[in-house]
Amino acid sequence: MSKGNRIKHTFRLPPDLSRQLADYAGRRRVSQASVVEAAIASFLSPDGSERMEAAFSRRLDRISRQLDKLDYHVEVGNEAVALFVRFWLGVTPSLPDDEPSSAKAAGEQRFGNYVEALARRVEQGQRLSSLVDEKVR
Repeated sequence: MSKGNRIKHTFRLPPDLSRQLADYAGRRRVSQASVVEAAIASFLSPDGSERMEAAFSRRLDRISRQLDKLDYHVEVGNEAVALFVRFWLGVTPSLPDDEPSSAKAAGEQRFGNYVEALARRVEQGQRLSSLVDEKVR
């Protein structure tokens, strides 16, 4: 920005924006006019919009990769549940009508054991998706 000829402009700012401008200029130890000049130059610069677009593009790419990874993990989880249910239905016999209370108690105990095993696995950091990744590679 040249220090040569200048054209005077007069404009009004809201009080809060004026305070922010004064505070910023004071912290930087520069004139308010130079802050306004730099802000206008940056705003009108064609590179500014290109830089912003590039930053948005990088952020969207990162979010897209994260969503793809999340989609993969959800798919592995769904397939694991489906496989478990298919196996469970194949090995669990139907109960006679005279044993519902004992079956319910046994089912609650088995479910409690399942939840404990799941908690231990998560606590240890084991993930089904990492085991699947190892087999796929």
